[in-house]
Amino acid sequence: MAKKVSYQNFTFEEYIPEQQILDVVKNMAMQIEKDLTGKKPLFIGVLNGSFRFLNDLFSHFTMDCEVEFIKLKSYESTESTGKITELIGLRDSLEDRVVVVVEDIIDKGLTIANVINDVLAMNPKEVKVATMFLKPDIYKGALMPDYVGMEVPPGFIVGYGLDIDGLGRNLNSVYKKIDSLSFGSQKRKEC
Repeated sequence: MAKKVSYQNFTFEEYIPEQQILDVVKNMAMQIEKDLTGKKPLFIGVLNGSFRFLNDLFSHFTMDCEVEFIKLKSYESTESTGKITELIGLRDSLEDRVVVVVEDIIDKGLTIANVINDVLAMNPKEVKVATMFLKPDIYKGALMPDYVGMEVPPGFIVGYGLDIDGLGRNLNSVYKKIDSLSFGSQKRKEC
């Protein structure tokens, strides 16, 4: 029987076990390093959700690289507010830099589109996007991320940095909201 947790009167069931996540992250890190070795990329983590994913990615890199964080807010409980508030912005120049924006999850794509527009305004040499999770069924962005760990169906998930009102980020596995009909029998897809 699957492990279950509860937050904010919602019940979540284990959906993606920790080891599977770590294996996917390691494979992503190897691909990113293969593509970017010698370019001294700057990784920009979108807080708070990406901290765990970015930390695990970094643990596999041997190339020279740097990290910076920004903090945005676009969710209340399990729903997107439709607006993005910048809480912490970029400090360093991105001029002529190779930049990798790192997200925990991309669903509709509003947050990542906002971040990419801000980054492009700073004249980087190259911009790539890495996300641990992508919801392709609801993604409305014009460009697909360069690196995707796993595709997941619509529905709300917590764990491995993903939260519900700040809770659940510490879970090592990812859990899906079981009273969400949108998960149904759909399966996740490793990329």
